[in-house]
Amino acid sequence: MMEKYFAEIEGVEYQIEILSDKRVVINGEPYEFDFQGLRQHLSYSLLLEGKSFEINIYQDNGVWEVLLRGNQYSVQVEDERERRLRMATRKASKQEGKIILQAPMPGLVIEIPVKEGQKVDEGDVLLVLESMKMQNELTAPQAGLITKIQAEVNAHVERKQVLLVLE
Repeated sequence: MMEKYFAEIEGVEYQIEILSDKRVVINGEPYEFDFQGLRQHLSYSLLLEGKSFEINIYQDNGVWEVLLRGNQYSVQVEDERERRLRMATRKASKQEGKIILQAPMPGLVIEIPVKEGQKVDEGDVLLVLESMKMQNELTAPQAGLITKIQAEVNAHVERKQVLLVLE
């Protein structure tokens, strides 16, 4: 059941691997825990390494807000797939002023809503890739001009395969 997540709390990043419903590894350190919902809405009991905590958790605009021991923390969480997609879009490789968008994972190209010669704005969807039965929108990391499209709709692509070039 191992799942991997990345959480950022007050500028510090934590890598979290969920091994089972009672075991987790945080930044390489293993922990035993028990996590149960309480009767009150949004309240939870956390037993971690023999210490008991009552926490309140809710989501606000994609960020988890956690109230623990009178302190409130904003926590951004993403799984491995979300992280790869974000990194692929944000850190598309730049070569001589060009941004080369590569596939962050193997998958099937579902849609390419842009054409060569088209101007795009930052955040515009460049390509939709289906991987593990989920559709992922790859967006423009900055405004520019589509100079080359190397992917085709309904084609299977491999991780790091060049999909298109943005200048």
